[in-house]
Amino acid sequence: MPLSLTILGTASPYPRPGRPCSGYLLRGGSAEIWVDAGPGTFAELQRHTDPERLTAIWISHLHADHSADLLSAAYAFAYGGMTPPVPILVYAPMDCARRLAGFFGRPDIRFLSEVFDFRPLYDGHTVRHWNVRLTSRAVAHDTEGYALRAESQGSVFVYSGDSGPCDALTETASGADLFLCEADIDRQDGIGGSEQVHLTPEDAGDVARKAGVRELYVTHVGPTLTREEATARAAAAFGGPTRTAREGETIPF
Repeated sequence: MPLSLTILGTASPYPRPGRPCSGYLLRGGSAEIWVDAGPGTFAELQRHTDPERLTAIWISHLHADHSADLLSAAYAFAYGGMTPPVPILVYAPMDCARRLAGFFGRPDIRFLSEVFDFRPLYDGHTVRHWNVRLTSRAVAHDTEGYALRAESQGSVFVYSGDSGPCDALTETASGADLFLCEADIDRQDGIGGSEQVHLTPEDAGDVARKAGVRELYVTHVGPTLTREEATARAAAAFGGPTRTAREGETIPF
């Protein structure tokens, strides 16, 4: 079975009515992977699958707009009557479990092991779920952050996470059938020697062009841009098929 991606949320840096923050459901064969858990996405996830069926959760970085709904999921699994057959694998930066335990006022993370099985990400981390191979690459951000490359039966999906322009992101996106990429900022922000930690629409299109992707989907558009403007600007830089990621859409590829 080919891959499919369902858009759960795209907003940055806070959820809007009808538009949660970053979150996506990646499916391939028997694998169902919740990619990023921004505020509002756990509710949207339930529109498309039973969360108890999740194979894994993958978190690009620990900023709240990409990870805060892990808390909602923890309450659902631990106290809300949802009971996954085994603890759900969570691939995330190293500090994820400790931060989540902190929301419960618990210094010991072991109580979370009944619902989550945390596995730390690192550059080059690779794992397989059924016929879906997930590879994580460290990218340029102002905290530990990763892009995701998922491959299954010849289909390739790449998600930028939050990233500034960097070789690792372009390499990760190489030849992707679907490249889901942030376009958060209106203008480049790496001023005065500081590292740029987000992409402009032109940056997103440029990465897509250099990587030779088949189709670009624009997501995580910040409040200084409209989604339509960001998509049009990214398309001009890419020169290929470019679309706006919209909540509720499922994309087979």
